Amino acid sequence: MSVPAIPVAPVSKPKKHFIGALAPSGYVAGVGRGATGFTTRSDIGPARDATDVSDDRHAPPNKRKKPPGGKEEQEEEEEEDLNDSNYDEFTGYGGSLFSKDPYDKDDEEADEIYDQIDQRMDEKRKDYREKKLKVVLERYRQERPKIQQQFSDLRRALSSVSEDEWNNIPEVGDSRNKKQRNPRMEKFTPLPDTVLARNLGGETMTAIDPASGLASAFPGVTTPAGDLDLRKIGQARNTLMNVKLSQISDSVTGQTVVDPKGYLTDLQSMIPTYGGDINDIKKARLLLKSVRETNPNHPPAWIASARLEEVTGKIQAARNLIMKGCEVNPNSEDLWLEAARLQPPEVSKSIIAQAVRHIPTSVRIWAKAADLETDVKAKKKVYRKALEHIPNSVRLWKAAVELEQPDDAQILLGRAVECCPTSVELWLALARLESYENARKVLNKARQNIPTDRLIWITAAKLEEANGNTHMVDKIIERAISSLTANGVELTRDQWLEDAIECDKAQSYLTCRAIVKAMIGHGLEDEERKETWMEDAENCAAKGAIECARAVFSHALSVFSAKKSIWKQAAYFEKQHGDRDSLENLLQKAVSNCPKAEVLWLMGAKSKWLAGDVPAARSILSLAFQANPNSEEIWLAAVKLESENNEHERARKLLARARASAPTARVFIKSVKLEWALSDLQQALVLLDEGLKTYSDNAKLWMMKGQIIDQQGNMEEARAVYIEASKKCPSSIPLWLLLARIEERRGQLIKCRSVMDKARLRNPQNDVLWLESIRIENRAGVKDIAGTLMAKALQECPISGILWAEAIFMETKAQRKTKSVDALRKCEHDAHVLLAVSKLFWCERKMSKCREWFNRTLKIDSDLGDAWSYFYKFELVHGTEATQAEIIKRCEMTEPHHGESWCKISKDIKNWKLKTDEILMAVAKELPIPT
Repeated sequence: MSVPAIPVAPVSKPKKHFIGALAPSGYVAGVGRGATGFTTRSDIGPARDATDVSDDRHAPPNKRKKPPGGKEEQEEEEEEDLNDSNYDEFTGYGGSLFSKDPYDKDDEEADEIYDQIDQRMDEKRKDYREKKLKVVLERYRQERPKIQQQFSDLRRALSSVSEDEWNNIPEVGDSRNKKQRNPRMEKFTPLPDTVLARNLGGETMTAIDPASGLASAFPGVTTPAGDLDLRKIGQARNTLMNVKLSQISDSVTGQTVVDPKGYLTDLQSMIPTYGGDINDIKKARLLLKSVRETNPNHPPAWIASARLEEVTGKIQAARNLIMKGCEVNPNSEDLWLEAARLQPPEVSKSIIAQAVRHIPTSVRIWAKAADLETDVKAKKKVYRKALEHIPNSVRLWKAAVELEQPDDAQILLGRAVECCPTSVELWLALARLESYENARKVLNKARQNIPTDRLIWITAAKLEEANGNTHMVDKIIERAISSLTANGVELTRDQWLEDAIECDKAQSYLTCRAIVKAMIGHGLEDEERKETWMEDAENCAAKGAIECARAVFSHALSVFSAKKSIWKQAAYFEKQHGDRDSLENLLQKAVSNCPKAEVLWLMGAKSKWLAGDVPAARSILSLAFQANPNSEEIWLAAVKLESENNEHERARKLLARARASAPTARVFIKSVKLEWALSDLQQALVLLDEGLKTYSDNAKLWMMKGQIIDQQGNMEEARAVYIEASKKCPSSIPLWLLLARIEERRGQLIKCRSVMDKARLRNPQNDVLWLESIRIENRAGVKDIAGTLMAKALQECPISGILWAEAIFMETKAQRKTKSVDALRKCEHDAHVLLAVSKLFWCERKMSKCREWFNRTLKIDSDLGDAWSYFYKFELVHGTEATQAEIIKRCEMTEPHHGESWCKISKDIKNWKLKTDEILMAVAKELPIPT
């Protein structure tokens, strides 16, 4: 049985105290949960900037002021804006809490520190922000590509569209209606003159005019006194039309002034060329106007004002200003010259005429007057008029003389030196035009008037040399030095040497030598003479003054006759700039003064041999033997002389005597090479065994033995020789290369790598070994290992030119330029890198740059035979016969000895008799065209 529920009386909950109460001021519902509520105009203040001028129409009412008899006057303080819209969680309410306090240096320093901290914190996250922004932009561009990108594939497909398909594309239709597509001008029908005449009547018309068809009930205007002449109305209308047409028409019938194509160009030409701010121009005008008014006698102010107007395109205002300046300052030549420049040529003449009347002694104005004349006679007239007013002006005399013929110029110069006796140029010019006797008199007068000028003495020496009085040249130069010293002139050695160079270029060689002889030692200490004189000779040779350099060497050798280095430099100078006779004469003097200098004997013998005089070369070498007994250099030079002239038996005997009297490793090497070249391999091996007993540490003997055995076809025995040689000579790089290459030929790539690793351990930081290791991998087709080895090699040898040159061409064509830039940054002056860059330009078909870089390579290292070979190959493909001949000639003069491809040909025993030009052609033939 269910029990009925007992009803419970409802309990009244306690009422919140704020329910029904007014909300506090500034209350925003939900502000604790982050809600902000809404704001009204009363919260954020008026919609006016704080810097705006107040509007008096809406001014706030004035507060009632307390009477003066009050207790105290209260000051109104600005209330702080504590509105929620002006609140930030980090910075708090807007504005500064300490705005009323003074802002001192400590506050400024604190603000700077906080700014630096903010900048530092911003830089920490800068890369991350930029990367993130880049990702966002890329994603946005992928999601919303441009229309141009959307249709890029369709645009590429247009390349396969045929002409017929293109012509069959339908035209885009026009969606406008017919009236918009074919607009028509509104038609206006002119009112007949009869209507005008009829409406000018003064009476009232009540009847219907049959012509108009309307009943007129309107009074007309008053009738004029006379009859209306319609013909005059038509004439007036035609006159008005003609006035309008004449404004846009030219005098030529049917041609208008307005050029439809050049109209905008004409408008552009009317714009001033000045591109600055117009306010700056106004300020400059005011400033210059103030200067002119303050000091009207200051010519630069007038010139600056005129040029300002000229720059801004107001040429007429500039002319007016400058003319006004000329009126105020008639004695300023700058103002008159500026006025002549601004005016047209015809007006300029009149302005210069006025200037001459005001300033008749101004040289510049007379010169300007002559320049304005186009006729030579008029110019002469102006200059003669000027010389009447200014007879002592050297500039005017020179200008006047230049316009005259030689006879008239001679007369003018005679008068000029009377008026300007201190002008050296006028005296010298007169002396050049006079005969020999008169020129001597003129120069004597010039020395009397100007005793302190050296050019007069030098000109006198040149004059005597030109007329065959060679014995007077040295005397004149000596007198010049003594006279100038007596007159207190400071003699400058460098200046006199420059004069000697000028004499050399003028082919006054005796004068040049006399100056060098007299002044070369002036002001030098004994310790610095030799070094200074060698520098002087190099400078003279570099400037093309060969005789001057030869005179310096001659004087130096007369003072230091026993110095082998000076004789050697002089001999090289004669070899490069002189002929064979001068070289042989110099070498004869050299060996007589320095008989122990082997190189001088050898140069003399080689000169005779190259000239084809073999007996003379033998005699020189025999004399050299007497002066230098048992000299290795002379023995080998004699052997080379005999072997080059096919005197092989004599060469063998000489070498046998040399091995007996002066047994050196080099003598054994030459002996073996001779037998090897003559194909006597057994005798060569015997000599090698004999030489290795004494010189077991000589790498060349071991290499020659291995190569001869390899040439006989015994590869295993040659390999054994190289292995034994590498133990005896572990620091010989060519030995390791030969051993590695013979292993590579045997197909033992692993052993080859092992040999190169061992060689690099014994010889660390050797770029040649690294290069060979890289090439071995490339030849084996393992490009990845080659790239890894190149990276390691460049880390160990970062400034190796041969490694960088190889690295450039290991890259793809797109990356070669970047690699070449890195190579030039590391090895700017390495010939191998420059050669690689030259080949790179050759690949890119930049011929002029390629030729320029080849020359730059040879300038840095002229002994690099590979550079000469590649340059010659380039000229064979892209040059002319003249350029090819020039390369061969330059190569023969240089006689290069180094270079991988060069040595491969030149050191081949089959090519032991080839000359330099033949080696050059052979190497160029073997070289591939770079790709």
